[in-house]
Amino acid sequence: MGQTESIDDEEITLQEIQELYRKFAFECPSGNLHLHEFKRIFGVNCTSSEEEAAYMENVFRSFDTNQDNKIDFMEYVAAIHLVLRGKLEDKLKWSFKVYDSDGNGCLDRREVKHVLKIINMLKKHNNPAPQVKVEDICDRIFELVDVNNDERISLEEFMEGAQKDPWVLEQLKLDIAPCGWFLNSKTRS
Repeated sequence: MGQTESIDDEEITLQEIQELYRKFAFECPSGNLHLHEFKRIFGVNCTSSEEEAAYMENVFRSFDTNQDNKIDFMEYVAAIHLVLRGKLEDKLKWSFKVYDSDGNGCLDRREVKHVLKIINMLKKHNNPAPQVKVEDICDRIFELVDVNNDERISLEEFMEGAQKDPWVLEQLKLDIAPCGWFLNSKTRS
């Protein structure tokens, strides 16, 4: 779920919504996407770490806008629209919400390190090449983004920092790779 501006900023077409509904109805016959199904889509299972599972739970909660512990079709469409066609500003606001695990409106080093560690772990599944130290990345992000040096990153600092520095944007983006399921999932006959 990269945070680059979408090339295609058009609204989702009726045909695309019908296809999304067909896939949603097949994968979620109850009419709702539950946390265990959400985790399965993203490859989080019994062999995943507690951090990976907790991260996916936080992502799930960020899409569950009415906080009823399930994602209904409208929340699903909104999530897909954000992931696939959302504007950079909206994706950054969503990313901030995922990082802000305690919901206090500011990010501390613990929250940033935690998400960076999990992103790093998820990336290792796809690319086992050596990764940079999370502490070093976190320190550099705070150096570049925490403008008032209060050891907390506000939403404004987060958005400004990510938009003005490509390295920061690359480090902060939440590439959780759901697009294959959203776009390429085939219904079984």
